[in-house]
Amino acid sequence: MPHKITLTGSATGPLREYDRYVAFDMREKGSPSAPKGLKKSTFISYTVFVAKKAFNKTGLTKKSIMHEKILIQGEPTLDIPIDECPGEVGVICFQITVLPNKKDKEDNEPNDKKEDKQEASAANEEKKAEKVQTEVKETPVQEKKVEPQKKEITNQPKGTQDLLSFDEIIVLEEFLKTRPNPEKTQKVIDFVKRTGRLDEPLTIEKESKILKDGYRRYVVAKTVKMDKVPVTYEYQK
Repeated sequence: MPHKITLTGSATGPLREYDRYVAFDMREKGSPSAPKGLKKSTFISYTVFVAKKAFNKTGLTKKSIMHEKILIQGEPTLDIPIDECPGEVGVICFQITVLPNKKDKEDNEPNDKKEDKQEASAANEEKKAEKVQTEVKETPVQEKKVEPQKKEITNQPKGTQDLLSFDEIIVLEEFLKTRPNPEKTQKVIDFVKRTGRLDEPLTIEKESKILKDGYRRYVVAKTVKMDKVPVTYEYQK
């Protein structure tokens, strides 16, 4: 019996229209409760396929699907051609639902609840103001310390925390024994040639500089001879 899958979030790529269905990409973080000794899984990319009739009933558009939070229920599939399924997992959707955002929930609340929240908020603001006034009276005036501004890393993929020299990265034997999918690797190479950067940062252990995730992108960086690569850090426990 096929496994069922449920996804929540927003589309991470543009809506693609075909003859009788539409497709778009989503991302979800893997399970945070991995068994002890196993690394936590990172974001998994999905490509969702929805019948046009079902999609049109939601009222979503090419623009709104990038901002609305949606719930997808369906079945994973491995039968979609790779040029139509850039995600790691393809999902045939049999139900798509637009989830209400925070503002919609507040608008639908009864008036008495809204008034209670407003009164509570006003009371909290008064307490904060009184506390600040008391602290100003009791605390001697000190010179403000100017905190150094964090250097902003531009023209790099979302989630990049640092740019690390490629030669500093340590790759364990378990990665070196694997061979990433050649077609998906070529897509990343084409992306780098087109944009001049990787599509996602590599996950590196902060202190040891050991590669924890993103071996495909490591291979691409080595292939195109990148001096520095975008990374996000995983701290040792």
